[in-house]
Amino acid sequence: MADESRSLRSIYDDAQEKRSKIESSFDSNSTAFQESLLVAIQLYEQCLSIADRIALFSPNESLEDIGTADLQYLLLDYRVAELVLRINGRDRKANLQRAQKSYERTLKRLDNYDMLSKSDAALLEQYQEAPNTFSTASTTDAAARRDAKIKRFKEEKALRQKLEYLQANPSALQNDEHAARDLQLTNIAYCTHQTFQSLESIGLELHILSLAPPSPPPDQADRQVDTRERNANAGSYSERLDGHVSQRSAGMRGPLLDGKGKPLQPFTLTAGGSKRQEFRNGVFRPDHSLPTMSIDEYLEEERRRGGMIDGGGPQSQVQQQVDEDDIDAADRATMKARDWDEYTEANLKGSGNTINRG
Repeated sequence: MADESRSLRSIYDDAQEKRSKIESSFDSNSTAFQESLLVAIQLYEQCLSIADRIALFSPNESLEDIGTADLQYLLLDYRVAELVLRINGRDRKANLQRAQKSYERTLKRLDNYDMLSKSDAALLEQYQEAPNTFSTASTTDAAARRDAKIKRFKEEKALRQKLEYLQANPSALQNDEHAARDLQLTNIAYCTHQTFQSLESIGLELHILSLAPPSPPPDQADRQVDTRERNANAGSYSERLDGHVSQRSAGMRGPLLDGKGKPLQPFTLTAGGSKRQEFRNGVFRPDHSLPTMSIDEYLEEERRRGGMIDGGGPQSQVQQQVDEDDIDAADRATMKARDWDEYTEANLKGSGNTINRG
């Protein structure tokens, strides 16, 4: 068992060194970074395998039964989850679910040793009830959510400051068992705090991925790439968007859509010859609307539609002269004048103003 423990310590130190280099690197998209990432994950998983084989942690033990040097191994699953989230790959959902399971194992082990605070134990119960919609704060009451976020931030800040203070003098920790144990427990509490935040972020990202359209089958994607490569080798492929029509006429054959309506080849929807010429002529047209008729034409159209009323102005004061020889016109004028006289006699001026009399 002593040899296995030393082997565990050696592998763990190598994993910690790899993780330290990864955290100090900023080129996360490089091949070297991703390779180092996978190596570090493999080392931590070897530590987990050895810890299980030697039964380093037992459900029959309490926190006091764990040696100070072995407390760091309680975070092996946490370290794996941290690194898995940084893997770049097409199967993001699988990596998220893998990290989620590692975080869950970390919390379960800490809960078995009663190492969760009262608030963290309550969060663990909430997570177990609804892991897909888990949140560290209320999702309905905005004020309560804000207060919870502020409280969690202050707790994290206090733990980080205490951790930095304990790590400031590593030589003193070697001679002080109590300080070394306090450092390990503070680090575990800080990582527990980060675990719940990561679980909340994972749940949100998994929800977003569930709303995304399904990716095309690998054989279909490969077929599209092969088609473009063949056209590129033949000299017919071009990055121009307006070249697809000529490509199809020059030799691209086969259906544009599969049975489910998904495109198999790049194509452009175009209209007939006259419409195409109309679109081409309209490319360099002014960005403002030009008039389509003159002012006189507009007034005439409005007059025809009844939108204008003739009359008014000086012309309305000119009295129309009645032709005395036109007996019918003279009679109509006389009857109109008589009707107006009768109306003015029956309706005196101001008689309608019954409210605001002067």
